[in-house]
Amino acid sequence: MDAPLQSLLSHLNTSILGAKNAVFELVAALLGGGHVLIEGPPGVGKTTLAKTLACSISGDFKRVQFTPDLLPADLVGYSIYRNDHNAFEFVEGPVFTNLLLADEINRASPRLQSALLECMNEGQVTVDGTTRQLPEVFQVVATRNNRHRAGTFPLPAPQLDRFLISIEMSLPDSATRAGILKQHAGRLAAHPRETLPTAGEAPVSSGPSLSLEEVATWQTSVRSLPCSDSIFAYVIRLCDALRHHPEIEATISNRGALAIMQMARSVAFLEGHEGVFPEDVKRAFMPAVIHRLESGETDFDQEGATRRRPALRLLLEELLHTVAVG
Repeated sequence: MDAPLQSLLSHLNTSILGAKNAVFELVAALLGGGHVLIEGPPGVGKTTLAKTLACSISGDFKRVQFTPDLLPADLVGYSIYRNDHNAFEFVEGPVFTNLLLADEINRASPRLQSALLECMNEGQVTVDGTTRQLPEVFQVVATRNNRHRAGTFPLPAPQLDRFLISIEMSLPDSATRAGILKQHAGRLAAHPRETLPTAGEAPVSSGPSLSLEEVATWQTSVRSLPCSDSIFAYVIRLCDALRHHPEIEATISNRGALAIMQMARSVAFLEGHEGVFPEDVKRAFMPAVIHRLESGETDFDQEGATRRRPALRLLLEELLHTVAVG
C-alpha cells in the first residue's frame, strides 16, 4: 500500500475512534469511484467521518443539509438572466464539487432525490437542455438517519442502487466511547468553535492532504487490477443465490453485481494484492449488497442497526459460506 494511502487510513482511524470497518469501506469506495450511504442513529460520527475524509483531500468539498423544501435548483444550479451581458448565465450548484456531503438525504423530497440520480450515475448535470460535466473525481457521501422518521421520504430503489456501498455505524463499546470523550475535550480546548464547513468553505485539517491527481491515479489502478474468469463466475453465483433465496424478496441488478466487483477491486488494492481474490469478494459483498435488498424506510433500534438487518446479515453470511468459490 502506498504511504500516502496508509497515512490517510491511519488519520481517519485516529480521528474517528471505533469505526475501523467504516473507515476502510469509505476509503475503498473512494478508490472505486463510487458513492456511499452512511446509516445509523444520530451522534455516532456519520457526518464527522465524511468531513474528515474531505479534509484529507485537497479538492473542493460542499455540504448540503437536505430538507423537504430544498429544490433541485438548490442542488444542481440554475440559469439567471444578466442584463449587463444580455444573456443567461449558469450558476453552479453545490453538486459541482469533488466530494458532496448529502446530510440526511432522506429528508429531501422525491423531486430532489431524482435530481441527484443523474449526478450520481452519469457524472453530469442537465439544466435547461444543456449538459455539464462534473469533476473527474466526484463522490457523494450521503447520511441517513431513520430513527426519527417525521418529515422524511423513503429512498427509492433506483437511488439506493446508485450507491456503491452502504456503511452502518452504531455506538462503539464503552471503552471507545470514553476515548471519544477524552479526544473531544482536547479538540474543544484547541478549537472551541470547531464546526463543519458549509458550502464554499475550505475545510482545514492537520492530517494528510492528498491531491486529486493521487486519488485519480489510485482509481485508475483499481480499475485496471487483474481479475480472473473464476472471480467473475463466483460473483455471478453469489448474485444468483440471492435471487433464488426464498427469504429474500428483493433482487440484485447487473449494477449490483458490478458494484461487488468494483468494491472487490478496491479491497484488493487496499490489501496490496496483485489481483482480486475470493477473500476480496467476500469482504466487499456485504457493504455492496445489503442496502440493495431493502426498499422504503426501515426502523433503527437503540444500537443503530435496522431491525431487519441482523437477520439479513445472517442470511448473507450463510450465502458466503455455502456458495462455492470455484
